[in-house]
Amino acid sequence: MKRRRFSFRKFALFIIVLIILVFVCFLGLYKFETSAVSGKTKAITVEVEKGDNYFTMAKKLKEKNLIKSEFFYRIFLKLHKPGKLVVGNYDLNRAMSVAEIVETLGNENNVIKTRITLTFREGLNVRQMAKIIAEKTDITEDEFFNKINDEAYVDSLKDKYWFITDDVKNPQIYYDLEGYLFPDTYVFEAQQLNLDNILTSMLNNTDKKIANLKNSIEKSGYSVHEIFTLASLVELESVTDDDRAMVAGVFYNRLNNNWSLGSDVTTYYASKKAMTEALTKAELDACNGYNTRCASMKGLPVGPIANPSLSALKAAINPTDSDYYYFVADSEKKVYFTKNANEHAKIIAELKKAGKWIG
Repeated sequence: MKRRRFSFRKFALFIIVLIILVFVCFLGLYKFETSAVSGKTKAITVEVEKGDNYFTMAKKLKEKNLIKSEFFYRIFLKLHKPGKLVVGNYDLNRAMSVAEIVETLGNENNVIKTRITLTFREGLNVRQMAKIIAEKTDITEDEFFNKINDEAYVDSLKDKYWFITDDVKNPQIYYDLEGYLFPDTYVFEAQQLNLDNILTSMLNNTDKKIANLKNSIEKSGYSVHEIFTLASLVELESVTDDDRAMVAGVFYNRLNNNWSLGSDVTTYYASKKAMTEALTKAELDACNGYNTRCASMKGLPVGPIANPSLSALKAAINPTDSDYYYFVADSEKKVYFTKNANEHAKIIAELKKAGKWIG
């Protein structure tokens, strides 16, 4: 009987076909195991904790029945190599595939915001505050402006806060509550976040922070509105506590001698421009309720031009006595005080020569 010869070619073909079949089966199984667990779209909250990564999340996802297989989930990760996770809570559902789950966990914008933090640094005006609020919440800038200028709302505040007076309703004032929203960091629960709560928190903070200053303000000879107005100029014109008190003293010297305050920061506010922008000659010379560079304008602006710090408010109440009438700051924020225009011009010339002039 003739023995049939072994065919290496047929065996190789068999192995190739077998490998292809195994690969196709594995591919089908992989596709199935990484598909959605079900069609249910009910939200299931998953927490990513500090130290978690996509691989350690496998157990959590399996326990919540959000993935079919930890094994195939891990294979997906090895194939796709997603980036880092952001700590927080995420809403997932069982109708999501592994790819959709990984994509959701990889986007920090999907973190459930249980708390929202709003930080306002000292010296911001309400336009800048409105922009921060709009960026962090669903509240638009226009909604913010309309609220702080709403006559009925502002009237309701006068009965609640001793520092809100009829002075804020001067028709020349751009924003009624400018100056009275205390710069600080505020944390709100997302479900309780609304414009009323934001403003109430800020005004309550102002009330708390200046409670000890009430008697001093009443004895100062100036209204609370004038003190807040002056403090807002002091805030923007100086940096250190000592400088603030000195700057306040210069402003009082000018006020007491019926001089124009000549403060550039008021001109920027009057023009509704940022202090990094250039001012036109028309804007520099414009006469309105804010621009203290206007030759005919004596005294304080019609209202605050920023929301001052407690330090600036204290400086406005307790200025440093001096015979200075001018000041200028260099590029390193050092402030120079002088007694007359000639000394002031000399300091400016020296700063320009040294490359420290920022005017």
